[in-house]
Parts: sequence; C-alpha cells; structure tokens
Amino acid sequence: MSSPAYRQMAAELRGAIEDGTYPAGSLLPKLVDLAQQYGVAKQTAREALAELEVEGLIDVTRRRGTVVRRRPVRRRLTRSRQVYRDERGYYFDPTAQPWTALEPPAIAWAPAPRDIATLLGLAEGQEGDDVLVRDRVMGEAATNTPLQLATSYLPAPLARGTRLAEKDTGPGGIYHLLEHMGHAPLSWEEAVSARMPTPTESERLRLPKGVALLRILRTTTGPDGAVLEINDTRMSADTFEIGYSLTRHTSAQQT
Repeated sequence: MSSPAYRQMAAELRGAIEDGTYPAGSLLPKLVDLAQQYGVAKQTAREALAELEVEGLIDVTRRRGTVVRRRPVRRRLTRSRQVYRDERGYYFDPTAQPWTALEPPAIAWAPAPRDIATLLGLAEGQEGDDVLVRDRVMGEAATNTPLQLATSYLPAPLARGTRLAEKDTGPGGIYHLLEHMGHAPLSWEEAVSARMPTPTESERLRLPKGVALLRILRTTTGPDGAVLEINDTRMSADTFEIGYSLTRHTSAQQT
C-alpha cells in the first residue's frame, strides 16, 4: 500500500534537505512552484511542508517563505552520577553550573501534574491537593538566553509556613534548607525522558516548532526514604544531549 502523496513529497524534500540540496538557511521554492514540481495540488504541498515543520526541519514564515532551519550543535550534559556543591548550593551537572536564574522564582500553591503526584506518593484522592511549586528559568545571564526550565514540587505539609515557600530561601538553596530542617543527608535519583513541549514551554525556551523537550525528573528523599521534592527540568532536545562514560563490569574484563 503506497503512502499518501503528501508523505511521498515530504520524504523527497526531507532527503533533499539532508543531502544539502537545500542547505540550512536556504529558501525552499514557493508553494505553487513546489506543487507544480511534484505534480500535486497546492493543499497536498502544504500538507507536506506541515509535516516537515512538525519535524523541525523547516520554518514557515509569512515574510521570508519556507526556510530550512539551522540546527544547533548539541551540547553534551555529562551526568556523572555525582552531586556537586558551590557557594550557591547543590548542582548536578558541571555544564550547567554557571547558569543562573534569569528572573525571580515563581512561587505557587497548586495541584501537581499526575505523574509528579505519583512520584510524591500522594494517595488516591489526594492528587488534586495543592503542593508548593517553585518555578525557575535558568540560563546564561550575559546573553539573557533561557536554557532550561526547572520546577520543584514539594509536599504541602513539609513546606507550608517555612522558608521553602519564600522566593529567597537563603544561601545554599532549598536542599541546604531541607537538610537544616532535619532531613540530612539527602539522596537523589534521576529519570531521563522526552516529550513535546506545551505552548508556554516553547515560548519560555524560545523553541522552534517540532523541537522536543529533554526532561530530567529528579526525586529527592530524606534519610527515612520519604520523598521531599520532585524536580522537573526541561530543556531543548535539539540543543542538549545526555552523555556519560561507560566502565567495564567484572564480567566484561579483557582476558
């Protein structure tokens, strides 16, 4: 069974972009010319371009036309499975250590998203209960470039009426504060996934269409195993990749 005409056209255009026939920054022919070139209706050509736009290969603009998007060189985030600390507090990636908050954190009491509520251990019927939400935009201050969204979710019984709910949590950030509240030592684990951004996330990170989010969910627990915080970090999957070194297990030692 042959694929629809718009997908065949999209596949040929995709190949032409990948082999450099249409290099990054170049303009594709006008819609009417593409339709004539491929022998299809204008609507079919429009659907083919829409597919490539969703994939993040092109930008369709009214003023310039259809432009082959320039893809940034990915920056590697080396997750060394270690936790670091400087004068500002704990951090989890040396690449991101110089990044700072580009605006004051947004503080709110609101229900956690369903997957976050599950990680927080909220029982059935509690998913709609408010938790403390601390939302930050992190990036390079010199250029005011947003690079990641970092949102912390903390259980209400832990955070309500404490400095955790204030914009300024003091030197060392919330982890330092949690430990001084009697929850030392803290432990962490992470899970990496990807998803498409919401319109708000795309706007805040200035993402072109078709670019997915790289998502790192970090769970913070206290010495008794209780979950104290879930951190949801999102960044452009077009700009960043996760990297780490591999070591030999004893079963793989050279003989």
